[in-house]
Amino acid sequence: MQDSELNNSPVFSFPPVADLQSKVLILGTMPGKESLRRNAYYAHPQNAFWKILFTLFTHPFSTNDEVRKEMLLQNKVALWDVLKSCTRPSSLDTDIRKEEPNDLHQFLLHHQNISEIFFNGKGAAGYFRKYFPDINLPNQTLPSTSPAHAVRWESKLEAWQTIINNGNK
Repeated sequence: MQDSELNNSPVFSFPPVADLQSKVLILGTMPGKESLRRNAYYAHPQNAFWKILFTLFTHPFSTNDEVRKEMLLQNKVALWDVLKSCTRPSSLDTDIRKEEPNDLHQFLLHHQNISEIFFNGKGAAGYFRKYFPDINLPNQTLPSTSPAHAVRWESKLEAWQTIINNGNK
């Protein structure tokens, strides 16, 4: 996908990674430019998402998208984005315009074992609260794994530890 297409045309989120055993749901906002180019969740090499999740679940790190998805499912973690589509000239959540939410009500109806939601950053949490104020599952906002969120990796890892401690029992 060309940058000009990303600037003016709507972009769309990926299908969810989930199965009926999933207990927790991690929600991002919308894939960034590099993820859209590579057609993979959190594909920017400096995004800490996969490094954090592989570390938390003590799995050998992999850059293979299928291995990454399988690692999530083995640990009963679902992954999706709050938004289905939007226009956005950059990868920043603050640049999102003309957003349309994913159908989280339908998703949760089909994935009834999900008992907690974790947001990858404040943007995802904000859009969730805007579009889904009636979803009453316990939820927590975690620091964004984006390289644009200038927090030390160790601090992000410590905050994300809550997925193991609370959400994935």
